[in-house]
Amino acid sequence: MLDPRRLRLLRDVAATGTIAAAAELAGCTAAAASQQLAALERDLGAALLERSARSVRLTEAGRVLADHAGPLLAGIDEAERAVRDVAGLRGGTLRVAAFATAAIGFVVPALTTFRRRHPDVELRFTELESAEALPELRAGTVDLAVTHEYAPLSRPDLRGFDQRPLYREPMLLAVPRKDAPAASGPIDLADFAGAAWVAALTSTGFQAATEMACRAADFEPRIETRVHSYPMALAMVAAGFGVALVPRLAATPQPGLVHLPIARPTGLARQIYATTRTTDRSPAVRHLSRYLVEALKAAT
Repeated sequence: MLDPRRLRLLRDVAATGTIAAAAELAGCTAAAASQQLAALERDLGAALLERSARSVRLTEAGRVLADHAGPLLAGIDEAERAVRDVAGLRGGTLRVAAFATAAIGFVVPALTTFRRRHPDVELRFTELESAEALPELRAGTVDLAVTHEYAPLSRPDLRGFDQRPLYREPMLLAVPRKDAPAASGPIDLADFAGAAWVAALTSTGFQAATEMACRAADFEPRIETRVHSYPMALAMVAAGFGVALVPRLAATPQPGLVHLPIARPTGLARQIYATTRTTDRSPAVRHLSRYLVEALKAAT
Protein backbone atom coordinates (compact mmCIF):
# COMPACT_ATOMS: atom_id res chain seq x y z
CA MET A 1 0.00 0.00 0.00
CA LEU A 2 1.46 3.35 -1.04
CA ASP A 3 1.72 5.95 1.69
CA PRO A 4 0.06 9.22 0.50
CA ARG A 5 2.55 11.30 2.53
CA ARG A 6 5.45 9.75 0.66
CA LEU A 7 3.68 10.22 -2.67
CA ARG A 8 3.21 13.91 -1.86
CA LEU A 9 6.92 14.24 -1.15
CA LEU A 10 7.83 12.63 -4.48
CA ARG A 11 5.33 14.84 -6.32
CA ASP A 12 6.80 17.94 -4.65
CA VAL A 13 10.37 16.88 -5.45
CA ALA A 14 9.32 16.59 -9.09
CA ALA A 15 7.73 20.05 -8.94
CA THR A 16 10.46 21.88 -6.99
CA GLY A 17 13.59 20.01 -8.02
CA THR A 18 14.98 19.59 -4.50
CA ILE A 19 14.28 17.47 -1.44
CA ALA A 20 14.77 20.52 0.78
CA ALA A 21 11.97 22.44 -0.96
CA ALA A 22 9.67 19.41 -0.84
CA ALA A 23 10.44 18.99 2.85
CA GLU A 24 9.55 22.63 3.50
CA LEU A 25 6.17 22.13 1.80
CA ALA A 26 5.60 19.03 3.93
CA GLY A 27 6.63 20.79 7.14
CA CYS A 28 9.49 18.44 7.95
CA THR A 29 13.28 18.42 7.79
CA ALA A 30 15.18 17.51 4.64
CA ALA A 31 16.64 14.49 6.45
CA ALA A 32 13.18 13.22 7.40
CA ALA A 33 11.94 13.74 3.84
CA SER A 34 14.93 11.85 2.46
CA GLN A 35 14.18 8.94 4.81
CA GLN A 36 10.54 8.84 3.70
CA LEU A 37 11.53 8.83 0.02
CA ALA A 38 14.00 6.01 0.65
CA ALA A 39 11.20 4.05 2.36
CA LEU A 40 9.00 4.62 -0.71
CA GLU A 41 11.75 3.18 -2.91
CA ARG A 42 12.00 0.12 -0.64
CA ASP A 43 8.21 -0.35 -0.74
CA LEU A 44 8.25 -0.39 -4.54
CA GLY A 45 11.56 -2.14 -5.03
CA ALA A 46 12.65 0.52 -7.52
CA ALA A 47 14.98 3.50 -7.53
CA LEU A 48 12.93 6.68 -7.85
CA LEU A 49 15.64 9.31 -7.40
CA GLU A 50 19.18 9.85 -8.61
CA ARG A 51 20.98 11.76 -5.88
CA SER A 52 24.17 13.79 -6.13
CA ALA A 53 25.92 16.12 -3.74
CA ARG A 54 24.09 19.19 -5.04
CA SER A 55 20.95 17.97 -6.79
CA VAL A 56 18.39 15.24 -7.19
CA ARG A 57 16.53 14.07 -10.27
CA LEU A 58 13.80 11.53 -10.85
CA THR A 59 14.53 8.25 -12.56
CA GLU A 60 12.19 6.97 -15.26
CA ALA A 61 10.33 4.99 -12.58
CA GLY A 62 10.19 8.11 -10.43
CA ARG A 63 8.69 10.17 -13.25
CA VAL A 64 6.05 7.51 -13.93
CA LEU A 65 5.06 7.42 -10.26
CA ALA A 66 5.06 11.23 -9.97
CA ASP A 67 2.75 11.46 -12.99
CA HIS A 68 0.31 9.05 -11.36
CA ALA A 69 0.63 10.67 -7.96
CA GLY A 70 -1.20 13.85 -9.01
CA PRO A 71 -4.58 12.22 -9.83
CA LEU A 72 -4.24 9.77 -6.92
CA LEU A 73 -3.62 12.54 -4.40
CA ALA A 74 -6.40 14.69 -5.89
CA GLY A 75 -8.81 11.80 -5.32
CA ILE A 76 -7.62 11.38 -1.74
CA ASP A 77 -7.98 15.12 -1.12
CA GLU A 78 -11.53 15.08 -2.51
CA ALA A 79 -12.45 12.09 -0.34
CA GLU A 80 -11.06 13.82 2.74
CA ARG A 81 -13.03 16.99 1.93
CA ALA A 82 -16.21 14.97 1.48
CA VAL A 83 -15.75 13.25 4.84
CA ARG A 84 -15.00 16.57 6.57
CA ASP A 85 -18.08 18.10 4.97
CA VAL A 86 -20.32 15.33 6.27
CA ALA A 87 -18.70 15.41 9.69
CA GLY A 88 -19.01 19.19 9.72
CA LEU A 89 -22.78 19.18 9.23
CA ARG A 90 -23.49 19.12 12.96
CA GLY A 91 -25.75 22.13 13.17
CA GLY A 92 -26.83 25.34 11.53
CA THR A 93 -29.74 26.13 9.25
CA LEU A 94 -30.28 25.61 5.52
CA ARG A 95 -32.97 27.80 3.95
CA VAL A 96 -34.39 26.54 0.67
CA ALA A 97 -36.90 27.95 -1.81
CA ALA A 98 -38.47 26.33 -4.88
CA PHE A 99 -41.40 26.78 -7.21
CA ALA A 100 -44.33 24.41 -6.82
CA THR A 101 -43.86 21.93 -9.67
CA ALA A 102 -40.17 21.45 -8.85
CA ALA A 103 -40.94 21.11 -5.15
CA ILE A 104 -43.50 18.39 -5.78
CA GLY A 105 -41.47 16.68 -8.49
CA PHE A 106 -38.03 16.38 -6.88
CA VAL A 107 -37.19 19.03 -4.26
CA VAL A 108 -39.21 17.45 -1.43
CA PRO A 109 -37.55 14.03 -1.98
CA ALA A 110 -34.14 15.75 -1.97
CA LEU A 111 -34.97 17.56 1.26
CA THR A 112 -36.11 14.27 2.78
CA THR A 113 -32.76 12.71 1.90
CA PHE A 114 -30.90 15.68 3.36
CA ARG A 115 -32.86 15.56 6.62
CA ARG A 116 -32.27 11.81 6.97
CA ARG A 117 -28.52 12.07 6.38
CA HIS A 118 -27.92 15.33 8.26
CA PRO A 119 -30.49 15.43 11.07
CA ASP A 120 -28.60 18.08 13.04
CA VAL A 121 -29.09 20.72 10.33
CA GLU A 122 -32.36 22.64 10.57
CA LEU A 123 -34.16 22.81 7.21
CA ARG A 124 -36.47 25.68 6.34
CA PHE A 125 -38.46 25.62 3.09
CA THR A 126 -40.49 28.32 1.35
CA GLU A 127 -42.49 27.92 -1.84
CA LEU A 128 -41.48 30.81 -4.11
CA GLU A 129 -41.61 31.48 -7.82
CA SER A 130 -38.26 32.29 -9.41
CA ALA A 131 -38.99 36.02 -9.62
CA GLU A 132 -39.70 35.99 -5.87
CA ALA A 133 -36.80 33.72 -4.90
CA LEU A 134 -33.96 35.68 -6.50
CA PRO A 135 -34.46 38.83 -4.36
CA GLU A 136 -34.64 36.64 -1.23
CA LEU A 137 -31.45 34.89 -2.27
CA ARG A 138 -29.73 38.21 -2.90
CA ALA A 139 -30.88 39.51 0.50
CA GLY A 140 -29.46 36.45 2.24
CA THR A 141 -32.78 35.13 3.56
CA VAL A 142 -32.55 32.04 1.31
CA ASP A 143 -29.41 29.89 0.85
CA LEU A 144 -30.43 27.86 -2.20
CA ALA A 145 -33.29 28.47 -4.61
CA VAL A 146 -34.53 26.11 -7.29
CA THR A 147 -35.35 28.49 -10.13
CA HIS A 148 -36.32 28.28 -13.76
CA GLU A 149 -36.15 30.16 -17.04
CA TYR A 150 -38.16 29.59 -20.19
CA ALA A 151 -35.99 29.23 -23.29
CA PRO A 152 -35.42 31.28 -25.31
CA LEU A 153 -36.83 34.17 -23.21
CA SER A 154 -34.43 36.83 -21.92
CA ARG A 155 -32.60 36.07 -18.66
CA PRO A 156 -32.92 38.01 -15.39
CA ASP A 157 -30.00 39.82 -13.75
CA LEU A 158 -27.89 37.02 -12.29
CA ARG A 159 -24.86 38.99 -11.13
CA GLY A 160 -23.71 37.63 -7.79
CA PHE A 161 -25.35 34.23 -8.34
CA ASP A 162 -24.06 30.80 -9.32
CA GLN A 163 -26.44 28.56 -11.26
CA ARG A 164 -26.06 24.81 -11.55
CA PRO A 165 -28.19 23.47 -14.43
CA LEU A 166 -30.38 20.64 -13.15
CA TYR A 167 -32.84 19.82 -15.93
CA ARG A 168 -33.80 21.11 -19.37
CA GLU A 169 -37.49 20.37 -19.20
CA PRO A 170 -39.42 19.95 -22.47
CA MET A 171 -42.70 21.79 -22.96
CA LEU A 172 -45.84 19.80 -23.80
CA LEU A 173 -49.28 20.79 -25.06
CA ALA A 174 -52.19 19.80 -22.82
CA VAL A 175 -55.27 19.16 -24.97
CA PRO A 176 -58.82 18.02 -24.09
CA ARG A 177 -58.99 14.32 -24.85
CA LYS A 178 -61.93 14.84 -27.19
CA ASP A 179 -59.86 17.28 -29.28
CA ALA A 180 -56.65 15.26 -29.41
CA PRO A 181 -55.45 14.28 -32.91
CA ALA A 182 -56.05 10.69 -33.90
CA ALA A 183 -52.44 10.18 -34.96
CA SER A 184 -49.88 9.80 -32.20
CA GLY A 185 -46.57 11.62 -32.20
CA PRO A 186 -45.25 15.18 -31.89
CA ILE A 187 -47.52 17.98 -33.08
CA ASP A 188 -47.14 21.37 -34.76
CA LEU A 189 -48.50 24.18 -32.58
CA ALA A 190 -49.81 25.84 -35.72
CA ASP A 191 -52.43 23.08 -35.90
CA PHE A 192 -53.96 24.63 -32.76
CA ALA A 193 -53.96 28.23 -33.97
CA GLY A 194 -57.76 28.25 -33.95
CA ALA A 195 -58.10 26.76 -30.47
CA ALA A 196 -58.96 28.61 -27.28
CA TRP A 197 -55.93 28.87 -25.00
CA VAL A 198 -55.43 28.75 -21.24
CA ALA A 199 -52.63 30.99 -19.95
CA ALA A 200 -51.49 32.93 -16.90
CA LEU A 201 -53.52 35.62 -15.23
CA THR A 202 -50.50 37.90 -14.84
CA SER A 203 -47.32 38.64 -16.75
CA THR A 204 -45.26 35.59 -15.76
CA GLY A 205 -42.95 33.16 -17.49
CA PHE A 206 -45.98 30.89 -18.00
CA GLN A 207 -47.76 33.53 -20.08
CA ALA A 208 -44.62 34.74 -21.86
CA ALA A 209 -43.70 31.17 -22.83
CA THR A 210 -47.20 30.61 -24.24
CA GLU A 211 -47.11 33.80 -26.31
CA MET A 212 -43.55 33.17 -27.49
CA ALA A 213 -44.30 29.61 -28.58
CA CYS A 214 -47.44 30.58 -30.49
CA ARG A 215 -45.73 33.49 -32.24
CA ALA A 216 -42.88 31.17 -33.24
CA ALA A 217 -45.58 29.05 -34.89
CA ASP A 218 -46.86 32.19 -36.70
CA PHE A 219 -50.05 32.91 -34.78
CA GLU A 220 -51.35 34.89 -31.81
CA PRO A 221 -53.01 32.71 -29.16
CA ARG A 222 -56.67 33.38 -28.45
CA ILE A 223 -56.48 33.37 -24.65
CA GLU A 224 -59.94 32.87 -23.16
CA THR A 225 -58.98 31.47 -19.75
CA ARG A 226 -56.42 32.91 -17.34
CA VAL A 227 -55.19 31.15 -14.21
CA HIS A 228 -52.51 31.44 -11.54
CA SER A 229 -51.08 27.91 -11.69
CA TYR A 230 -50.44 24.90 -13.86
CA PRO A 231 -52.78 22.63 -11.84
CA MET A 232 -55.61 25.07 -12.48
CA ALA A 233 -54.65 25.30 -16.15
CA LEU A 234 -54.84 21.51 -16.46
CA ALA A 235 -58.21 21.44 -14.72
CA MET A 236 -59.57 23.94 -17.25
CA VAL A 237 -58.11 21.96 -20.16
CA ALA A 238 -59.65 18.74 -18.85
CA ALA A 239 -63.00 20.54 -18.62
CA GLY A 240 -62.75 21.52 -22.29
CA PHE A 241 -62.01 25.25 -21.94
CA GLY A 242 -58.95 25.22 -24.19
CA VAL A 243 -55.39 24.00 -24.63
CA ALA A 244 -52.33 24.95 -22.55
CA LEU A 245 -48.57 24.83 -22.85
CA VAL A 246 -47.10 23.05 -19.80
CA PRO A 247 -43.61 21.89 -18.75
CA ARG A 248 -43.10 18.17 -18.27
CA LEU A 249 -42.96 18.24 -14.45
CA ALA A 250 -46.34 20.00 -14.39
CA ALA A 251 -47.91 17.59 -16.87
CA THR A 252 -49.67 15.33 -14.37
CA PRO A 253 -52.03 12.71 -15.83
CA GLN A 254 -55.70 13.62 -15.52
CA PRO A 255 -58.93 12.21 -16.91
CA GLY A 256 -60.17 14.24 -19.83
CA LEU A 257 -56.86 15.46 -21.25
CA VAL A 258 -53.72 14.28 -23.01
CA HIS A 259 -50.20 15.73 -23.09
CA LEU A 260 -48.69 16.00 -26.57
CA PRO A 261 -44.99 16.45 -27.42
CA ILE A 262 -44.23 19.43 -29.66
CA ALA A 263 -42.28 19.10 -32.92
CA ARG A 264 -42.63 22.73 -34.03
CA PRO A 265 -41.53 25.26 -33.00
CA THR A 266 -38.35 23.59 -31.76
CA GLY A 267 -36.36 24.41 -28.63
CA LEU A 268 -39.30 25.08 -26.30
CA ALA A 269 -38.07 24.23 -22.81
CA ARG A 270 -37.94 25.31 -19.20
CA GLN A 271 -34.42 25.24 -17.79
CA ILE A 272 -34.27 24.46 -14.06
CA TYR A 273 -31.32 25.53 -11.90
CA ALA A 274 -30.00 25.24 -8.36
CA THR A 275 -29.20 28.90 -7.72
CA THR A 276 -26.95 30.12 -4.90
CA ARG A 277 -25.00 33.22 -4.02
CA THR A 278 -21.53 33.23 -5.57
CA THR A 279 -20.02 33.70 -2.11
CA ASP A 280 -21.80 30.67 -0.59
CA ARG A 281 -19.58 27.58 -0.45
CA SER A 282 -21.20 25.88 2.54
CA PRO A 283 -21.11 22.08 2.80
CA ALA A 284 -24.89 22.02 3.34
CA VAL A 285 -25.53 23.75 0.01
CA ARG A 286 -23.15 21.40 -1.81
CA HIS A 287 -24.79 18.31 -0.35
CA LEU A 288 -28.32 19.47 -1.11
CA SER A 289 -27.29 20.27 -4.69
CA ARG A 290 -26.13 16.68 -5.08
CA TYR A 291 -29.35 15.30 -3.59
CA LEU A 292 -31.38 17.45 -6.01
CA VAL A 293 -29.57 15.83 -8.94
CA GLU A 294 -30.20 12.36 -7.51
CA ALA A 295 -33.90 13.09 -6.93
CA LEU A 296 -34.30 14.47 -10.46
CA LYS A 297 -32.82 11.32 -11.97
CA ALA A 298 -35.35 9.27 -10.04
CA ALA A 299 -38.24 11.55 -11.07
CA THR A 300 -37.45 11.76 -14.78
